[in-house]
Amino acid sequence: MRRVYDDERLAGAYERGNEMPEGSLRAWVALIASYVQQLSPSIVEIGSGTGIFSAAMARWIEGSEVVAVDASEAMLAEARQHHSHPAVRYLSGEAEAVPAAAGAFDLALMSRVIHHIPDRARAARELARVLRVGGTAIIRTTFRERLDAVVYDYWPQLRVIDERRFPGEEEVVADLVSVGFTLEEVTSFAQPVAASLAEYHARLISRPQSKFTHLTDVEFHRGLVRLETAARSAALDEPLPVLERYDVAVFSRS
Repeated sequence: MRRVYDDERLAGAYERGNEMPEGSLRAWVALIASYVQQLSPSIVEIGSGTGIFSAAMARWIEGSEVVAVDASEAMLAEARQHHSHPAVRYLSGEAEAVPAAAGAFDLALMSRVIHHIPDRARAARELARVLRVGGTAIIRTTFRERLDAVVYDYWPQLRVIDERRFPGEEEVVADLVSVGFTLEEVTSFAQPVAASLAEYHARLISRPQSKFTHLTDVEFHRGLVRLETAARSAALDEPLPVLERYDVAVFSRS
């Protein structure tokens, strides 16, 4: 069955439309690194997409080696083209079947992917398998009960759609605890993703997120007009950065 991220157009749009200011990306990597106790950690990113986070971790977590796993060949092609790094290997694989040996990694990251996984219970078992005892799993997402993305201000119907798509905090915690993880922390972290609404509007024109595939062309363009109007109004004042907040759930492998 063809998945939405197998679409080469979407993969290219995702790469261009989900860029992050370097300062914000560094802040995210610093947060991730703060949960790693080992020097020169071995890291796996499951659902690595176009490799933005995998390459950033290789750059800024000293001595790290990163295996980036994604089920979409289109996404992997974008990753290899735009985010190659000598300490990153991009591999084809799924969250339910990670191409790695048992106990291979100190850290596993799943960023903005948990809602795409068909079998979360099986994926949790794979996380437990590939992490060494004492390793760390980080889930970066927005839990159903705290959906607050900026896009909902302009496409309110997306919130209703995402309430069906995204799991709640208790569900995700239960999945991982049931296979031997211990919940260490659930926190919230926000960073700028665009310098202004105008920049944010320019990025979203290409429909760079899978959620937009759930809208008709008419619905999408109506929201884009609302965003453009807001961006023009904001331009009359001093531009404010657009923030995106995510929930971060941190687990240790018992």
